[in-house]
Amino acid sequence: MQQKCLKTKDNLWVLYNGNEYVVGLTEAAQSDLGKVTFASLPKAGQTFKQGTPLVEVEAEKAVQEFPAPLTGTISSVNEKALENINVLNDEDEMNAWLVAFKDVDATEFNEL
Repeated sequence: MQQKCLKTKDNLWVLYNGNEYVVGLTEAAQSDLGKVTFASLPKAGQTFKQGTPLVEVEAEKAVQEFPAPLTGTISSVNEKALENINVLNDEDEMNAWLVAFKDVDATEFNEL
């Protein structure tokens, strides 16, 4: 299974790794927000509908709420980011992942 990564209009990236859909902040989001100081992440097992509030990120320049890019269940949360928020300020946007989804309709993903 080949990985596929798409970007949303809300400056999130969504990576399908063959198992789950990982969501993170794009470089553009990191640049727009400045240094992230806090992120409110959901808990594993919570379900979300596409477009509903998913995470809130507080940073130097703004506080921004990001909507769920997909409908599904949270399968994991970036625990490293909860322990050390600077993970979300990493230059490599793939380290700035927030949550992963399971039980997703692939059609929603392909329409991002």
